[in-house]
Amino acid sequence: MRFKKELDFVHLSKFFYIFSIVLTILGLVFLGFLGLNYSVDFKAGSNVDVALSKTITQEELNPALSGLGLSHEPSITIGEKRVNIRYDEVLKEEQSEQLQAAISKIDDKASFEINTVDTEMAKELARNAIYSVLISCLGIIIYVSIRFEWRFALAAIVALAHDAFMVVAIFSIFRLEVDLTFIVAVLTIIGYSINDTIVIFDRIRENLRFGKQKTYEDLKGLVNKSVSQTLMRSLYTAFTVFIAAFFLLILGGESIKMFSLAMVIGLLFGAYSSIFIASPLWLLLKKRQKTPVKNNPAKA
Repeated sequence: MRFKKELDFVHLSKFFYIFSIVLTILGLVFLGFLGLNYSVDFKAGSNVDVALSKTITQEELNPALSGLGLSHEPSITIGEKRVNIRYDEVLKEEQSEQLQAAISKIDDKASFEINTVDTEMAKELARNAIYSVLISCLGIIIYVSIRFEWRFALAAIVALAHDAFMVVAIFSIFRLEVDLTFIVAVLTIIGYSINDTIVIFDRIRENLRFGKQKTYEDLKGLVNKSVSQTLMRSLYTAFTVFIAAFFLLILGGESIKMFSLAMVIGLLFGAYSSIFIASPLWLLLKKRQKTPVKNNPAKA
């Protein structure tokens, strides 16, 4: 499938910039007022995951949860033959044993997985997650700067930050739970997105070598041509990975649900950021260099 030369990706990017800016502002508002819905991985508390031999109702479960002497009501998620109970307080050993004994009366084949995080551990996990994202972005900046030039590096890191923040914004707006698998998903999205961006940048650099760009319109045409030449490769790759992530979301277990959802969201944003954000941003930076490319007088 070939796209006509007159298809102007740079012009179309304006609409994607507007959409991303609006969603970024909305995400910042939600993050500022509500923050993220952290799982027990990032805040003190206990998470009880119960595998059952049958599906139970909330009414059956309520008596088992009473009498533990806790000041906050737990967050309960009931699925098919599975129950997840999250407490904002750390369960003591006797409370944990009491809870297991009460649920075992409902289903004697129930099995329990209890994860407890204290305050200091929660802070350390959150801090390390932020460091891992920042270090990976720094490494990408250094690599792209050496391999290409600083304008490519800046455009790439803006696109990566865009993809990562869009996922964070969606999770904040819809109050989706953020756990350790979410961080893994964000890092995976960053790796996927930079790969797609580098492919387009490499084609731009290759076309720069064999073309004579005297005006801004020449550079704009080169970007459109480069994106067009790599577009189907980008779409095929994005679609293939998206299908895998989508079926993980639909058919995968509860433990990887947030990972799969973050991947699906990140892939959608990453698919257009390389085309409509990174490449046009490089063009803008290139236009503003110290020896700028002159605008076409005929269109001035």
